[in-house]
Amino acid sequence: MVLLPVLDKKRGKGARGAPGRDASQRSPQARLDEVVGLAAAIDLDVVVSGLAAVPSPRPATLFGSGKVEELKGLVRAEDAGLVIVDHPLTPVQQRNLETAWQAKVLDRAGLILEIFGRRARTREGRLQVELAHLLYQKSRLVRSWTHLERQRGGFGFLGGPGETQIEADRRIIGDRIAVIREELEQVRRTRGLHRKSRQRVPYPSVALVGYTNAGKSTLFNALTGASVHAEDTLFATLDPTIRAVSLPGGSKAVLSDTVGFISDLPTTLIAAFRATLEEVLEAELILHVRDIADKTSGSQRADVNAVLSELDIDAEGDPGRLLEVWNKADLLDDVALRRARNEARRARAILVSAATGSGLDALRSEIERRLNLRRETIEIALKPEEGSLSNWIYENCEVIGRSALGEGITSLRIRVAPEKRERLARLAGPARLRLAAE
Repeated sequence: MVLLPVLDKKRGKGARGAPGRDASQRSPQARLDEVVGLAAAIDLDVVVSGLAAVPSPRPATLFGSGKVEELKGLVRAEDAGLVIVDHPLTPVQQRNLETAWQAKVLDRAGLILEIFGRRARTREGRLQVELAHLLYQKSRLVRSWTHLERQRGGFGFLGGPGETQIEADRRIIGDRIAVIREELEQVRRTRGLHRKSRQRVPYPSVALVGYTNAGKSTLFNALTGASVHAEDTLFATLDPTIRAVSLPGGSKAVLSDTVGFISDLPTTLIAAFRATLEEVLEAELILHVRDIADKTSGSQRADVNAVLSELDIDAEGDPGRLLEVWNKADLLDDVALRRARNEARRARAILVSAATGSGLDALRSEIERRLNLRRETIEIALKPEEGSLSNWIYENCEVIGRSALGEGITSLRIRVAPEKRERLARLAGPARLRLAAE
């Protein structure tokens, strides 16, 4: 059973348990369809779904007493064992609703955590999901343990019933969190070493981001020839994948596919998946993949930009680093397709269909153009005895031209990333570096 509380925006704005920002600019029905899709992503059988008006959120149950009783009858009539409330619930609200409805209750964060737990495949992915689960559970020990009403010992007036057990449980969870964080720190260090290794091969890095089910993995496969799992479902893949992509000018880039974003993504997940999302932080170019056939694509864009902002990436303030890719053009009718093409030109976005391959050549060309804009093209003449400098250039820069000048002197035409420009100047001497005409 799936419920979407619809709060009175005037009266429910500051209610306890309400999201910090408007849950979405999407219509309530579109939001309900999304959460039903989330439930289907882990094979839940949704027997009833609907909108539930909440004129004034209640601290104890979110819903009013009359609505709680009404929903109790519906839960019993449908013999529902799980009720999903697509809204943040406090531990007290969750416990009280479970008691009233005699069914397990999950809020939005809990549902997304369940999906991530089901979909994680690699050791890294499972560690990140476990960390997010533990961070989520740590604040909910008040409702997680039904045996805490038993006195566990103690003297005087210190500590009420079950306090010792809660403290023990918190200590166990805290110890496990510390272990996982240490393991994830090792993952982060390993990823850092891998990035340094890739940087020695002078390929620029490109990262895919986007709302879940926007078609990132399908686009990743189409650009790289990989076989990453992709299907029409929310959060089909969680674990990052990195492959090389060939660009029209003969150069290459390293493309990484990342976990999909969603509105009101739990902060515990953003924190837990930070090691994975560092691939986005380090990318020279970010491709924001949007499902242009989805009527809520505009609000999804805002949700993705909000998550990027939490990662200290200003999508609006650095437009040269972010390129919007409008995917699923094959799902548009002729009128909508013409409109999308016009809007894409105005927005400087690339309209593609990863499923059919339409627009991919234009996308590769734009990726190459954007990457080259961020890199200087330089010419430098090397003497025969400067083998170490030549070796550094080949390892850290993109050599796009080479010619012999006589007497063993070689002229190299190279592209260098901004962060390596200063190092090259120190090694070669700034007077020797000459900007090449494009």
